[in-house]
Amino acid sequence: MKNWLLSGVAVSALAGVPLLTQAAEQTLVPTQSEITFVAKQLGVPMDGRFKRFAAQTAFDPHQLPTSKIALQIELGSVSLNPEADVELVKPDWFNAAQFPKATFQSSAIKALGGGRFEVTGKLAIKGHARDLVVPVQLSQAKGLSTAVGSFVIKRLDFKVGDGEWADPSLVTNDVQVKFKLVLQGVPAL
Repeated sequence: MKNWLLSGVAVSALAGVPLLTQAAEQTLVPTQSEITFVAKQLGVPMDGRFKRFAAQTAFDPHQLPTSKIALQIELGSVSLNPEADVELVKPDWFNAAQFPKATFQSSAIKALGGGRFEVTGKLAIKGHARDLVVPVQLSQAKGLSTAVGSFVIKRLDFKVGDGEWADPSLVTNDVQVKFKLVLQGVPAL
């Protein structure tokens, strides 16, 4: 019996044993998808969102070892309120001129049952990358798949809110991020 290494996974060359194949790609439905966040300034919750983002997904719940998820968020599309929007793109915050996009790239996807998954990957903002585990709940209806979840990041790990804004008593270090990604083409669970 011969074994080959394919994408880091040993694959048997026995007849009748299927080789791993790349998961088919999906299409994001932007008008039904959203990425939002909640930060607290002086204890008051402030809800924001990103107006423009893209997702490249090749996800098959039956082929998780070959599934991949990548997100790109345009930092200049941040929307909190008119006054804050002008400040958030500046160097102390997102520095959108030098770092126009935040990215997330998956490295592993684990099934937890009941349409729940754990997506492990790297989140990069302003040139700073951190490992992240994202819980995802996937539901399917009428030919669309909806992936929802939330997680908390430490904004100071990414140098978001530098200078006078680095004081977490002004703006908390914890920022809750929520997402809803609606996709076409995900195989049935």
